[in-house]
Amino acid sequence: MRLTLGMRTRIRQTATILCFALLLAGCAGLRPAAAPASQATVVLVSIDALRADALGSGTMPTLDAIAADGVHARWMNPSYPTLTFPNHYTLVTGLRPDHHGMVHNKMRDAELGHFVSKDASAADGRWWAGGEPLWATMQREGQPSAVLFWPGSMAEIHGERPSQWRPFDKTMSVDARVQQVLEWLDLPAAKRPRFIAAYFDQYDVAAHQCGAHCPDAIAAERAVDAGLAKLRAGIAARSHGRRIDLVVVSDHGMADVAHGNIRYLDDIVPADAIEFEDDGPIVLVAPRAGHEAEAMRLVGRHDHSECWQRESLPPAWHYGSNPRIPAIVCQADEGWLLEVHSDKPFTQLMKGEHGYAPETPSMRATFVAEGPDFRRGVELPPFDNVDVYPLLARLLGVPALPNDGDIAPLLPALNP
Repeated sequence: MRLTLGMRTRIRQTATILCFALLLAGCAGLRPAAAPASQATVVLVSIDALRADALGSGTMPTLDAIAADGVHARWMNPSYPTLTFPNHYTLVTGLRPDHHGMVHNKMRDAELGHFVSKDASAADGRWWAGGEPLWATMQREGQPSAVLFWPGSMAEIHGERPSQWRPFDKTMSVDARVQQVLEWLDLPAAKRPRFIAAYFDQYDVAAHQCGAHCPDAIAAERAVDAGLAKLRAGIAARSHGRRIDLVVVSDHGMADVAHGNIRYLDDIVPADAIEFEDDGPIVLVAPRAGHEAEAMRLVGRHDHSECWQRESLPPAWHYGSNPRIPAIVCQADEGWLLEVHSDKPFTQLMKGEHGYAPETPSMRATFVAEGPDFRRGVELPPFDNVDVYPLLARLLGVPALPNDGDIAPLLPALNP
């Protein structure tokens, strides 16, 4: 029997989920979160690239108030690589990027071809099939969900889409995004989502242009914080007789890169010996056919960077087994970029970047939460961002799929 593309895709998706389940069972142990009956609504907010040290800095008083009235982590450890799409999908699947398959913002797949986070490939559910986001689980459980701009929400994943979603629109203001969340909370009970995920990229966009602490980046922090104040007030006004928990996270942090802090891969190997999808702090490198020996000269320590064969990456990064990761992974030191000479270098005196080693303090992510299910005034020790997924599943009362997370570090934050 000849298999159609659709049949091959379904077989591949099923096999992927089974493989990951077996991998987790054999290597990490299955950690399904307890799922007590709950009718809480959870509003999950991501502030892209918000550093953990923004909390308490004085620039975001609403975020500080949420932490004071609820719980916060000293910081949250991002997954490797510290990029937007990989970590956002980790937060809603509980899987490391190596397991869910979003291994970079730009990547290649032997069957699917080329993925770029900002083009049409991001709406192709086959790229996301290595995991199942919470909104898909909610939909399958018959519970409405709504997602605003969260990576993956434009795709049909395992046959499911959020009840409410919008194509990404970078021009949509902070206030308009908050208003959309509140409108979803005002839907009639039968259509009202119990899980809402909303994405705010204003700080990330500003900091990339001028640095983590430049005036425009601080202004973006303040604008998002003002939006949080409106969201928080809107939730309070709608909480009579309703349980609404607010969880605010970031995917990773942000570091400064000074003008000229660039090292060139083609100073080590000829440019025509390698191909890669993106330059920057982390570069996934594939040797070109016939140039394998030349490309392997990249492997090792270099000035302000290091390259590894994928199977030899630091174990703490939990990265290197997914087939979408090519033979060589090059990582710049904090504050440096990797490029080739044909790239156009940035011209500003300072810019912001993420994608550095997850243990780097500037890459630390933010976690704060408040609501009827959370205690007041609790500071949690640092934990990994894979642990957010079992927490969300518990709050929502839905079964958690096999995942890399562990709810134990977050149990002290919860009311009995």
